[in-house]
Amino acid sequence: MSPGGARRIAVVGGGPGGLYFAALAKQLDPEAVVDVWERNAAEDTFGFGVVFSDETLGGIEHADPVIHEAMAAEFARWDDIDVHYRGRVVTSGGHGFAALSRVRLLQLLQQRCAELGVHVRYLTTAPPTEQLSAEYDLVVAADGVNSAIRTKYADEFRPTIRTHDCRYMWLGTDLVFDAFRFQVQPTPHGVMQVHGYPYDAHGSTFIVEMHERVWRAAGFDTSAGRDFQPGESDHESIAAVAEIFAGMLGGHRLIANNSRWLSFATVTTGRWSHGNIVLLGDAAHTAHFSIGSGTKLAMEDALALAACLRENPDTASALAAYEAERRPVVASTQRAAAASLRWFEDLGRYTGQEPLQFAFNLLTRSRRVTYDNLKLRDPEFVAAVNGDAPPPMFRPFRLRGLTLKNRVIVSPMDMYSATDGVPNDFHLVHLGSKALGGAGLVMTEMVCVSPNGRITPGCTGLYTDEQEAAWRRVAEFVHERSDAALGLQLGHSGRKGSTKLMWEGIDEPLPEGNWPVVGPSPLSYKPGVNQVPHELSVAELETVRNDFAEAAERGARAGFDLLELHCAHGYLLSSFLSPLTNQRQDEYGGSLENRLRFPLEVFDAVRAVWPQERPMTVRVSATDWTPGGVDGPESVAIARAFAAHGADAIDVSTGQVTPAEKPEYGRSYQTPYADRIRHEAGIATIAVGAISSYDDVNSILLAGRADLCALGRTHLYDPQWTLHAAVEQEYSGPGAEWPLPFRAGARKPASGRTDGPRPRLELIRSGSEGTAHARWRPRG
Repeated sequence: MSPGGARRIAVVGGGPGGLYFAALAKQLDPEAVVDVWERNAAEDTFGFGVVFSDETLGGIEHADPVIHEAMAAEFARWDDIDVHYRGRVVTSGGHGFAALSRVRLLQLLQQRCAELGVHVRYLTTAPPTEQLSAEYDLVVAADGVNSAIRTKYADEFRPTIRTHDCRYMWLGTDLVFDAFRFQVQPTPHGVMQVHGYPYDAHGSTFIVEMHERVWRAAGFDTSAGRDFQPGESDHESIAAVAEIFAGMLGGHRLIANNSRWLSFATVTTGRWSHGNIVLLGDAAHTAHFSIGSGTKLAMEDALALAACLRENPDTASALAAYEAERRPVVASTQRAAAASLRWFEDLGRYTGQEPLQFAFNLLTRSRRVTYDNLKLRDPEFVAAVNGDAPPPMFRPFRLRGLTLKNRVIVSPMDMYSATDGVPNDFHLVHLGSKALGGAGLVMTEMVCVSPNGRITPGCTGLYTDEQEAAWRRVAEFVHERSDAALGLQLGHSGRKGSTKLMWEGIDEPLPEGNWPVVGPSPLSYKPGVNQVPHELSVAELETVRNDFAEAAERGARAGFDLLELHCAHGYLLSSFLSPLTNQRQDEYGGSLENRLRFPLEVFDAVRAVWPQERPMTVRVSATDWTPGGVDGPESVAIARAFAAHGADAIDVSTGQVTPAEKPEYGRSYQTPYADRIRHEAGIATIAVGAISSYDDVNSILLAGRADLCALGRTHLYDPQWTLHAAVEQEYSGPGAEWPLPFRAGARKPASGRTDGPRPRLELIRSGSEGTAHARWRPRG
């Protein structure tokens, strides 16, 4: 606290976030001195409308009812999203939006600050930050995406700024939309899209966006080198946009306001405060506009920061609490925004979909809105997309001569519980229970093709008669007691072999009783820790290839229905595919064609002995999560190559090739790679990785992002997960039939009474029939 007792707060940036924080801080501490510096005039603003969620509005209402009441009086409100695509309008309702003019929002916040005694200096550059830091107890950097304060203290804030592949322009129009509108516009140059929504009785926001290659093909890049004056708009491009979207505009005009082409930049920061300086809003983080406004996030930051200042004894603890509260929320929003952004970058990939599926795909793109969520918001829409079919996860799927009863796979999971490679009663119970649990396909763990191809001493194998007989026992149980298919995953550990059991130290080398490891190149998995692998000679490659073929023959005799070749996770075949691990100078290294050569030779050898009516899949790591490794485009080429050689599906995983990887974890985080391969390589895909709910599965399948979904840990938690998912969805029928001895348990057990509050959207719809389809109808 400053001498004299009154807290002194400096706010740099008079946008909505800065002004809202200033108003809250002054309201919570009337004795505080709160000064705001804004370099623009009070009436200046860049942008048009601002959209708010119910959650944000609830926070504003509780924090400052005066502001909330003033905003609410100005809101344009509506429920519907219209998707204009291929000459059809698909509408989904029940979403609930509130928007108002950014100009009007600023006026309301300026008025509130004046009422409370906040001193706002317009057309004034803030004093040097070090001066503010010395003279004030707290300096709030609300100076936007190009924050000068963040840049000045970059070593402390550690910002990362990533620019993306789409170009967009923020415009307004005097065409007043009556709902949120997505306009998908095919052009000779490629597909373009508009995000549009109303904000008052006179205008709407109109954001035009397209991939950079479309932007260049359309000739918009001619303005790229032009030196625009501050506030100047690109009127030549705006005229061209108006012509392209003339049918949509229907004679209405586009309105410019500092409107020129931009590339969206995602800002993240390593920390949000330095000393008594704290970042707020776009200065700390950005999220793509397709899932909400930066203004919304900034005002949520402001609310949290003001509350933390009130609740904590000093500035340092308040800033720590603010970041601890907001960072996880922002990170989740940024993950959703990244998924949404990528979807729009790849929009052209989906223009072959029928309108209803396309609309469902668009609405669920961020993974925040899902199949079940849409059923709550708009059950009629989901029913129209789903048709008369069962829930997507319970539809059959055919791979070559094998028809799976549903789309759920028990993912391969190493159990490390074999002795000398022989599966035992544990494996019988483990795989048998999963088969009884309702999944359409149950996969073994990676079954190794030779003793030296094992990862650990506890890994299973298929290179002896005893192992073959033990696997036959498992297959016979699955086939006799269930209608699940049983899949065999074959692999070789490569340089990641001869390590301890997982619970003894994953990837740690065996202290004794180890065996030599091999690879395409003499590069250890962890230099100085793991063995340096022996580089396989051409003759030794033939031996390994024969090992795979012999194991496949044994698998066919044992009764497996499907065979998957493990070419992922840094094991032997994967390490041939990645340039990070394959540095050979012969015909098996270098170009992707050469790196594919040995894995394809193995595939061909296995396919030649595997019964023709039984399908083969291939698991790949679609990205190494490391610069210089396999990435999205290469993974598509890899999938195409295996498809050309007869693969029936690609099981799309990622990473685990190098310990230097930096995965972007999150809900269903690997699914976008399955989506890309499915659409670009033209082969069925299996999505895997952080898919944990039947809602996720249904959303992925109905959107067309994958054909099958593999779940691992979920089935360890609940071996009957698929059957329980059917009960939860009140589905009984093909694809979800309970084993006869279990049918008495096919109903969910009764539980204690719960009288908790009903879901908000359910309350909104209570007493009415059908979905809320309110449209924006300006008053007067």
